[in-house]
Amino acid sequence: MLGAGTDASVYINIYGEMGDTGERKLRKSNHLNKFERGQEDVFTITGMDLGPLKKLRIRHDNKQANAAWYLDRVEIFDTKDETMYFFPCQRWLAVDEDDGQLGRELVPVDEAFMKRDEDEEEESSPAQLGLEQKAMSTTFTMRVKTGEKKKAGTDANVYAILYGTKDDTGIINLKASKNYRNKFELGLIDEFTIEAVDIGKLKRIRIGHDNAGVSPGWFLDWVEIDAPSLGQLLRFPCGRWLDKGKDDGAIVRDLYPNELQTVLYTPFVPYEIKIFTSDIFAAGTDADVFIVLYGQNGVCSSQKSLCVNKRERRMYFERGAEDMFIIELEDIGDIIEKIRIGHDNRGVNPGWHLDRVEIRRLLRKGKGSETAIFPCEGWLARSEEDGETIRELVPSDIIVEKLSRDGTLKVIETEVDDALEIHTYIVTVTTGDVYGAGTDANVFITLYGDMGDTGERKLSKSENGNKFERGSVDTFTLEAVDLGQVFKIRVRHDNSMLSADWYLEQVEVLDQDTEEVFLFLCERWLSRKKEDKRIDRVFYVKGYEGERETAFCPIKKVTNLDSNMNKKNKKRHSEEEEAEEGSLIPYHFSVTTGWDRDAGTSSRVYVIIIGKKNKKTDRLWLDLDGKNGFLPGSLDYFTCYGTDVGDIKKVELGHDGATPESCWLVEELTVDVPTKAVRYMFPCKCWLAKDRGDGLTARFFDVQDAETVNIPQKVIYEVTVITGDVQHAGTDTQIYMTVFGVYGTSEEMLLPKLEDRFERGQKDTFNLEIEDIAPLRKMRMRVDGSGSRPDWFLDKIELHNLQTDEVALFMYEEWLSRSYGPKRTLICEMPAVINDEEMVELTTYTVSVKTSDVTAAGTDANVWMIIFGENGETGTLTLKESNNTNKFERKQTDTFRFADILSLGELSKVRIWHDNSGLAAGWHLEYVDVHDDILGKKFRFQCDRWLAKNEDDGQIMRELACANNDAVDFDEKTKYEILVTTADMDDAETKENAWIVLEGKKGRSKEFVMENSTKKKRFLQGATDRFEFSSKELGDIASICLGHIPKDGKKVKVEASWFVEVVVVTEKELGNKYIFRCDAAIPLSSKRDEFQTFECSKFIESFTSKAQSLIPVKYELIVITGDEKGAGTDANVFITIFGSNGDSGQRQLTKKFQNLFERGKTNRFILELLDLGDLLRMHVEHDNSGLSPGWLLSRIEITNTANAVTTIFICGKWLDKNKADGRIKRVIYPKY
Repeated sequence: MLGAGTDASVYINIYGEMGDTGERKLRKSNHLNKFERGQEDVFTITGMDLGPLKKLRIRHDNKQANAAWYLDRVEIFDTKDETMYFFPCQRWLAVDEDDGQLGRELVPVDEAFMKRDEDEEEESSPAQLGLEQKAMSTTFTMRVKTGEKKKAGTDANVYAILYGTKDDTGIINLKASKNYRNKFELGLIDEFTIEAVDIGKLKRIRIGHDNAGVSPGWFLDWVEIDAPSLGQLLRFPCGRWLDKGKDDGAIVRDLYPNELQTVLYTPFVPYEIKIFTSDIFAAGTDADVFIVLYGQNGVCSSQKSLCVNKRERRMYFERGAEDMFIIELEDIGDIIEKIRIGHDNRGVNPGWHLDRVEIRRLLRKGKGSETAIFPCEGWLARSEEDGETIRELVPSDIIVEKLSRDGTLKVIETEVDDALEIHTYIVTVTTGDVYGAGTDANVFITLYGDMGDTGERKLSKSENGNKFERGSVDTFTLEAVDLGQVFKIRVRHDNSMLSADWYLEQVEVLDQDTEEVFLFLCERWLSRKKEDKRIDRVFYVKGYEGERETAFCPIKKVTNLDSNMNKKNKKRHSEEEEAEEGSLIPYHFSVTTGWDRDAGTSSRVYVIIIGKKNKKTDRLWLDLDGKNGFLPGSLDYFTCYGTDVGDIKKVELGHDGATPESCWLVEELTVDVPTKAVRYMFPCKCWLAKDRGDGLTARFFDVQDAETVNIPQKVIYEVTVITGDVQHAGTDTQIYMTVFGVYGTSEEMLLPKLEDRFERGQKDTFNLEIEDIAPLRKMRMRVDGSGSRPDWFLDKIELHNLQTDEVALFMYEEWLSRSYGPKRTLICEMPAVINDEEMVELTTYTVSVKTSDVTAAGTDANVWMIIFGENGETGTLTLKESNNTNKFERKQTDTFRFADILSLGELSKVRIWHDNSGLAAGWHLEYVDVHDDILGKKFRFQCDRWLAKNEDDGQIMRELACANNDAVDFDEKTKYEILVTTADMDDAETKENAWIVLEGKKGRSKEFVMENSTKKKRFLQGATDRFEFSSKELGDIASICLGHIPKDGKKVKVEASWFVEVVVVTEKELGNKYIFRCDAAIPLSSKRDEFQTFECSKFIESFTSKAQSLIPVKYELIVITGDEKGAGTDANVFITIFGSNGDSGQRQLTKKFQNLFERGKTNRFILELLDLGDLLRMHVEHDNSGLSPGWLLSRIEITNTANAVTTIFICGKWLDKNKADGRIKRVIYPKY
């Protein structure tokens, strides 16, 4: 080979099983001029007996003019036991050749492999054994990041040593950076290749420089070492100067891997790829050639470029050349079904005529290799044949070389007769017929089948001269190896040219060989301006049932979310326990970063939740979407799915930054666990940094130090949304869902689009956390009409409660749209269908509104109302079409009909308001009557008050309680139903009697005996028994006493007990339910004073009871604005208060002639509302109007003036578009 010889000094170190020779210089040869081209030099080395040889290390010092050296092989003859060792190299030791290394570690190979080519004709090339060498050595890719500080770069010579558990690599001079000629400059990442033989697991690296050059000082950020053959990527953080005049003056540092930044993956294997370029005119290319290998069942390697830089691209793939590359790729199995080879069509003459490709890999068992031959004999050129620059090739022959036991090499050649066929795919692309649909950009497509994919292909040759025009159909031909069933396509464009936006209607793929047609309904924009601004989309074949890439439904199985249930029971099923305990639940985090200038971090942050007995979640990484770090003063939100650890004891917060630079100041961490109805707020106010405070980058926070807040209990549902299969059914609008149940109403939830949900004919399944309000009654869906495709055809929605396994179906089968369908509405309501039964039926409400007989009682304003009942509420009804042309006049009754509304059952209240418009807006309302056709019942809502800004209390919104719901008159007595559940475990049951006493707020019941007879056996294992007793009315039941007594009243001889799981007491008149979780053993005793007391663990108030307590109450609100610069607001402020009896509706906080919500000030308001019961949460928001709308709300205190109970809602956060999380609406929970 030209320029193969070297004048540099060469050093060798030989390693055996018993030690090594140490490094020796090769001085005396049989030739005066050593290491010349094509020459064999012989040296004698004396040393200790090393035993069988394992490897050798050979290097040169790169001195003299012609230092580059191409070493063919080293042969060592051990004179003591007369053994010959062959160490093939066949590589350059040169800075500007191959991978730039001046030293190589070589391993011995069997003699048969060395001589395998000698039987063939003389002039054949020597045996190529690079693959064997590669397999026995480890190739490390080392990336070195120079920091971004002033004068961070260095001109010095940098070296490294890698230390493993068995050995080290010796000094490696980092001379040849793969990507930059000028190495180690500010902010750059330089890449080097290092090869080593058997150094064991990498433990540390030493990196340093020789302090030479003009400015040798160097700030090293980190070193990353990737070892594909070991399947690990290690990060060695540094973040320090290697400079005699800075830091501690060291110019050598030892670095250790950061465990949190270690990435493990499936190890790669080496492949030897030989490329034969044809010997015809202009066959060669300078383009970037890449290859992808495919195994069975569509398993494929990543795409790999064969040349690393421009110099190599110019050197290889010349006419008639044979080029060999040894590359490490993913292990695709023993059989290579096909390869894809192509180039990027760049360079001077990119057209390439490829003769064939040979791929050799080592056998898994025994010594030897297998070569697959892929003939091509065709052009990869835009200007030749079909204009394709990518080809798919299938193997024609397989050659296996195997070392037999007698040391000879056996060669078996077989023809491949069952290779996959090449198919022709006709791709028909329809551009939509909407304004601006066509594109001039370059369009690319990838087809995916169950047997592999085509790789990305440019759609270049269509029969239409101008491709992808509005409403046009373009047809393209692709050749590819049989894909099997095509199930998905990926389409993108490069956003080039002036009008790049493209509306893609559909793509049809016809497999010409099997005549199968695969239809992909797209109906999406690929545009940087429209929808989600993506120009790269994935589509699935029509009717696809499998899992989508974007499907995110981490919780599928029924999880037992109450961690206290059957504790004792679980001890018996320890195997089952493992499976059940591993259930996933959602955790919500919010993290506030401090305001210091360098408080932020770009490190990855994690949380670990720790429960009892050190049971913990995995590391839950808080990855930021689209942001490159936690910025000073920011407030970031995350949702992670982790193991249910039961009661939380501690929380660990940390990050993976290990350099002094990666410091982070955490102000506050909150953890929400909706399935346990609890929020923990940890005031942190501490640094997580190597060089701040105590130097820790992770901290433990104890739950006892946190502030605990009760939040609504939520249940996880699996939600399935089915979009109709009609044209343009898909949407990118915002979709909101509200669910109504017997025990309340959920909040309005936004259903996230996540790239490809809610598209035509598609079924989307995901998890939602919904308040525990089941059994469900109805659902309201609302779209806001935003987006590039605001119309949506909703077919149906299914809600699967993963706790109770109950499934509710909601059918609509119609448009939610202003421009399609008969209804032209953006909102719809659907009854729940459970077990084929509709939970709510349609009715017609007739609303009669009587204006009072008072001076100026009438109004010209627009009036709205909402009706509330057992099954939720109606949504806002506009009182527009009346029997009178001039509505709401003095002493007049106006009637409004609302047909096809889901009946609410019994009604509790109405909310009625007007917009204060018109000349005489003030209105004196006498009453409202609502008639339900289905129930045939009329409900009266008495008002007799003004809705006027300048009359009465100035409110223009009133809530009116139903006058039908007069208090139930207890005839002193009422009935109580008692359900007792005995635990489902051995020895839980009893044959004796039990007794119960109910303790209520109004009194204590007498003792009720729950009898156990031989005819009717009670208290059996796992059974629930029902008893009914009459008693005086006791009010709310706070606790129960349970006793366990012998039937005959005799003394107890043997110890026995009865294990009670749960007791449910229902008061029959109002239907209020009291649940007592016992989980306790009640010992048998004849003494009446031996019993156990249990507190009420859950109270479920009935609708009747709630409706009765709806009496008008005045609430005093005290709003305190924070005392910081710019804390006050000029915007209009609105609040909604939520209580156990319902919500207040949105109310504006105003006062005439007062400047409200100023810095450090307190404002007082009076609101008259129907009694809300216990206050649960409130929404506070402003409309961002005025000059300085940003507002720092300290807290709001609400006092119910009827019972003098004050509830404090602490906020302490900004409502400001430019601060923290940029939100101007907050949900606040009370601090009790």
